[in-house]
Amino acid sequence: MFVAKQLKETNIAEYLLYMWQVEDMIRANGLDIDRIKETLIASAHLAPEQEKELVEWYENLIDMMRIEGTTERGHLQINKNIITLLTDLHLQLLRSPKQPFYSAAYYKALPFIVELRTQGNNRELPELENCFDALYGVWLLKLQKREISEGTLQATNAISRLLALLSDCYKKDKAGQLELE
Repeated sequence: MFVAKQLKETNIAEYLLYMWQVEDMIRANGLDIDRIKETLIASAHLAPEQEKELVEWYENLIDMMRIEGTTERGHLQINKNIITLLTDLHLQLLRSPKQPFYSAAYYKALPFIVELRTQGNNRELPELENCFDALYGVWLLKLQKREISEGTLQATNAISRLLALLSDCYKKDKAGQLELE
């Protein structure tokens, strides 16, 4: 929760990937708050008040996952809302004559995005969600110490640059410092 708060303010892309990881950690612990306390919270060595706050945060996420039917897969609505916000900003940036660097980064990543969207059943997802899926998938492969192809690394590097720019623009937009027109 404390990391999530900080990331939400500093890097919205990292925040979203972190929240996806939290969803998976909750699932890995069987949506059991006692297991989460043992495996995730106890190792944080927090003050009692902070620990209580973190337990409540996990309990709220567990409740939302049950209500929203994301106990086995999928993402919470709060995380989907971030994708929607970022997609709206992404489209504004692409239309803006004042954001040529963003458009350039997008067009460098576009062939990789198109390839991602043609694989599997990814066409119905928002384009940016495909980008986040790719980064999250590569992160999981790295955790498993599995080999990652050069092509995949090229794709994720281009996508990472795009999402880093988008995150920076999001932060500027929230601060009222983004020029679009």
